[in-house]
Parts: sequence; structure tokens; C-alpha cells
Amino acid sequence: MASPLQSRALHALVGVLATVTGMAAGHLVAALLDPSASPVVAVGSEVIDRTPTPVKTWAIDQFGNADKPILIGSVIVVTLILAAVAGILARRRRAAGTVLLLVLVGAAGAAAMLRPTATVVDLLPALATAAVGVGVFWLLLARIPARRAPDAAADAAPAADASPGAPVTSDAGATPAARPDVMVPGGARRAERPSASRRGFLVLAGATTAAAAVMAGAGELIGRAGRAISVALPRPAQPIPALPTGLEERFEGISPFQTPREDFYRVDINLTVPVVDESTWRLTVDGDVEEPYTLSFDELLEMPLVERDITMTCVSNNVGGPYVGSARWLGVPMREILARARPSGSADAVLSTAVDGFTISTPLDVLTDPGRDALVVVGMNGEPLPREHGFPVRMITPGIYGYVGATKWLERLTVTRFDEVEAYWTERGWDVEAPIKMSSRIDTPQSLSRIPAGETVIGGVAWAQPVGVAKVEIAVDGGEWQECELGPAAETDDNPGDYWRQWFHVTQLDEGQHRFVVRCTNDDGQVQTDVKADDFPNGSSGLHNILVIAE
Repeated sequence: MASPLQSRALHALVGVLATVTGMAAGHLVAALLDPSASPVVAVGSEVIDRTPTPVKTWAIDQFGNADKPILIGSVIVVTLILAAVAGILARRRRAAGTVLLLVLVGAAGAAAMLRPTATVVDLLPALATAAVGVGVFWLLLARIPARRAPDAAADAAPAADASPGAPVTSDAGATPAARPDVMVPGGARRAERPSASRRGFLVLAGATTAAAAVMAGAGELIGRAGRAISVALPRPAQPIPALPTGLEERFEGISPFQTPREDFYRVDINLTVPVVDESTWRLTVDGDVEEPYTLSFDELLEMPLVERDITMTCVSNNVGGPYVGSARWLGVPMREILARARPSGSADAVLSTAVDGFTISTPLDVLTDPGRDALVVVGMNGEPLPREHGFPVRMITPGIYGYVGATKWLERLTVTRFDEVEAYWTERGWDVEAPIKMSSRIDTPQSLSRIPAGETVIGGVAWAQPVGVAKVEIAVDGGEWQECELGPAAETDDNPGDYWRQWFHVTQLDEGQHRFVVRCTNDDGQVQTDVKADDFPNGSSGLHNILVIAE
């Protein structure tokens, strides 16, 4: 027999197990259809869309690349707490607990259907979650060991005036063996059911947990299999020489001259990576153009491809932050893609749309500028784009922040006007044009680190798109600015200013605390500003400075 406290705990466990099993079933169905329709992912994506911009910025600043796992974890924790409440409600009213579970599933289904690209099929993961979750809920509730009825002690005690050996009767005068029902809270009566065993409940709970693990694991394996890429890219029509050896070969801690694909930063609103079949993918160019058209992936690869070395940075990158990287991109110049459609003279913007409905607006003159290498990209560092970075096709636009020029999973380019459309981030208050602000960062030594006194190498990276970095300077302990030595330039294409520069400086440090401040100057003679600004609405500014302890 279970005590009231144990009974509540078992009912809460039933709610949690039922919900976990339902979510696992929904995850499996979503993996087969559309991973973004998975109940947890759908709710998390809706939370992202409805979160105020300052909160999003704070989350990125605080958690970095862990912001998405933390969000998913938070959604799961809240869901399981409510599931436990549903189980406890079912202790007295099974219908009340069932309704709460269905409300949770309904929220997930609604979130899935609110996505811009949603279809009726995207309801199937939520329906699977509901069917499996409620079924397991009822099954486990029926197997919970019966708790002692409130009047059991009274039933067991003989009446005060009963003679020894006389049969014990209830208030109704019937013997317990003959009593067909028992009282439950609220005065209602229910038929007494056979007592379920604790062992039977535990066996069923264990089997349910195993089934949930199998379904969740199968969904993950199916998802990973779908993310495999087997595409052979053609050689560029305009290959460029390999980049020179970077300073990272001489000084440990300086960012690599070319950022490895696996280390390249990722900032987007996607909780799951869109899985796009390149054989059915199409790029549509339409809007205010004279000749709209559509390209397949094979047709895009048949166009003359060019290589360009370009540094990208996110508008959410604080001074000295990690959201900047440099890679060699392979693609078709955007100006050629747009020229074929013949935009009208009144257009001033291009609205780019991803396969999941996400949008970015970019100035048309930036994309068509012959002095700027905006690309429709298919390759990164000699290989196809990783799915996390936009496979099969994305945009890269040097000199402006990614939120206005770097659409991943690209499928549509609509020539239009800024006064006619708003994109995802600009309608949330971020600036429309967003040119990248020149900046510099100290990579080594790390801030607040303890280092040996004596000769010390200070090093890092600087960028000033599209003009290029001419000089980097360091100030030690508030002293005069000292010019640093620059690493090699990416002088392998027409716009070397689109790529960052590494730098280093050797100094002598006595024991104690020391502060380093860095700044850069571009090829036009403009010096990096020391005015501090937050990233919202058009990028951070100020000078990166760190404190170290020499000993």
C-alpha cells in the first residue's frame, strides 16, 4: 500500500514518463518528415520568435553558442514540470490530468503550424505525441499500486459494542468482503479494483522508459543520416593561390589565418538545422524584375564559380568577442545572378528568403557593386557548405553584418524596395544597412591569465572591411601607442581588404598587473573609435582591453 505522499510522487512520475514517451514518438515522426516540427523544437522556435530583442542579445552575450541547448533544456524542464502536475491532477480526476497533457501537446502543434513554411503534415508529430503520451498515461495510471482508503483503519477496528467473534460491519451494515465499493474524496463511490503490484508498475515504467529511449535514439540516427552530404563541387573558373602561412604557426593562441569549418561561429534562430535535398532545391529570382527565373543546384554549379577570401562577423559580437571568422568561399557573384533577372530602376533592396521562411533584406547597390564580392555560395574552405552553415546554398556579403547579407539555406531572392518589406531582424529594430565596424581583438594572452614575467608576445586579429587594415597598435599600462607587426595579407583576389589581418607585438613585463589595449587603422587612415557602443542596433564599438598578471 502506498502512502498519500508516495501516491502523489508515483502519479507525478506517470505524468513525466508519459510526456517523455510522447515527445520521443513525436521526435521520431518529425525526423522522418521535418525535424523542425518536433514538438520541443517547434515550441522553442516560437519562444525565440516572441522573445524581445534585448533578451535575445543578452542570451547570446551570456551563453554564446550554448544559447540553443539552454533554450531547449528550459522548454523540456518546464514541460516536464507541467507533466508532473498533470499526473498529480489525475490522482483524483483522470480527465483533468489528461486535459493538461493535451493542452501541452496542443501548444506544440500550434507552434509547428505557426512556422511560415508549415503544412498539414507538420501536425503529425504533435498527433503522434498526443496518441502515445495519453495512451502511456492511462496505461501507467491503471498500474499504480492502490493506496489505503481513508476509512481502512476504521473498517479494520471492531465496533465498541460488538461482542468478541462477531462479524465487523460497516456503517451500512455490510461486511467488508461483501462491500462492492469504497468511498473516495468528494463523497463519490467507486468500484474497488484489484490491487496493482509495485513490481508490475516498475516493470511497465521501465519498459516505457526503454521505449522512449529507443524512439528518441532512432529519431536522432535518422536525423544524422539525413544530414550527410555527398556533393562533388567543380573547380572554380577563377582559382586563387593558397593563403600564406599565418602567425598561428609562430605564436600559440593567435586565431588561425583561415578559420576551420568546425570552429567557425554560428549565430542564427534555428534550433534544428534545415535538411535540404540539393536535387530538389531551387533558387527563385523574382520581384521587381523584367525576367524572373529559377535555378537548380546543378545549373548553379554549371555557372563560372569564383573563390574569395572573406571575413564575416556577427552584429551580436561584442568588442573582443568570438563571433568573427575568416574562410575561403566558393560561389557565383551575386551581381551576375541579379543581372540575369534585370532589376527595375526603382528597386533598392533584395529580400532573401531561407527554406524555413526566415528573411534578410540587403541593399541592392551593395549586392551589385562591381567592387564588392557578394556571393551566392556553395563551398567553404575547399568543401561543400556544412549544413550548419547553409548547405546547399547561402549568401556571403563582405563589409556588412550577417543579419543583412548572409542568408543561409537560401531559396529565393526578391528584388523590391525597403519601404515595401521588412525582414526578420530589421522589423525587430536593427539597422537596415549595418556596415561592419572596424575592430581589433587580443587573442593572446587571455584576459586575467597569469603569465611569466619577462618577454611576452601579445597577438590577435583585426579587420576593417572593405578597405583593409593598414596598422595595428598596442598600448601597455596606459603608455604610448606602439605599432605592432602585421601578419600576411590575403592578397590572392581583387579585394584583400575583405579579409582580416593577424598581428603581434613583443614586450617586456615586470612582475605585477598589466593592462593591454589594442586599436587598428584602416587603409584610408581612419582610426578605430574608442567610443563604447552596445551591439544593438548596428554593432558594438570601443577598444578591446585585457588585464594579465605577470609573476
